[in-house]
Amino acid sequence: MTAFPLSPRRRDELAALLADEHRLRAEHPAVADYLDTAPRLAGTGDESADGAFDLGLLHYLTGGVADNPYWEIVRPTVTPGPEGRGRRREANGGNPRGSARLAFAQTVLQSAYAYAVPAPETLEWIVARCHDRRIVELGAGRGYWAAQLARRGAEVLAFDVEPPGARSNLSFPATSGIPETWHPVGDLAAFAHTDTTDAVLLLCWPPGWDDPMSSEALNHYREAGGDRLVYIGEPRGGRTANESFFATLDAEWVLVEQDPDFVSWWNLADAAQIWRPRD
Repeated sequence: MTAFPLSPRRRDELAALLADEHRLRAEHPAVADYLDTAPRLAGTGDESADGAFDLGLLHYLTGGVADNPYWEIVRPTVTPGPEGRGRRREANGGNPRGSARLAFAQTVLQSAYAYAVPAPETLEWIVARCHDRRIVELGAGRGYWAAQLARRGAEVLAFDVEPPGARSNLSFPATSGIPETWHPVGDLAAFAHTDTTDAVLLLCWPPGWDDPMSSEALNHYREAGGDRLVYIGEPRGGRTANESFFATLDAEWVLVEQDPDFVSWWNLADAAQIWRPRD
């Protein structure tokens, strides 16, 4: 990774923030916790790269402006994975095993933004294949993927059983310095009144561990006449979706395409796929 570029003014702002520990912890507790803990964790083996990553995280999580701040933080860590993982694009910091330090940063970024990494290529891939159809996302969390797709011209309606800001959400808790949502996120009552007939259904990291959300959403969508699914998550037996969801995909849906440019964290097995009903 190359040195992280900052203007002299921004460097002065960050230096002042770091010098005032009380202010840092009050305004940006997640960043303060990360900076306290990260130096005690093993890095990728490249101290310069780890330092540049920390500076990028500090910059964007304390107000640095970018169209896609999550990607700007993660982008310098992306390299091809090992042969055993198909040389896929991974956020691993140049180390196929990642690091404890990067794993901690991963949890901070997932809480602030989203579980899946929204690489620009994947966002453009989704928009192009939706062919100007409305996208309805269920399980949207903070709505970060919805916001990024909307930036690229898609019409996106986002919903969650626990919209951050409106209800307590353990995966996306209220945290000073982090927006409650990046895009408007409605609740399931609002979703119940949404016509999904001609929409594309987006499920991005739907909950696993036998949670029925993914299978119920897919069945509801299909019964309403829906015919296009964008699934971003892990395969059967992973951390996302439930067994009934995968059984329905196997029996009633056909995989159309998988994004070859998707970026996954090195310790995850997620992918972006498009599915359609069987003829």
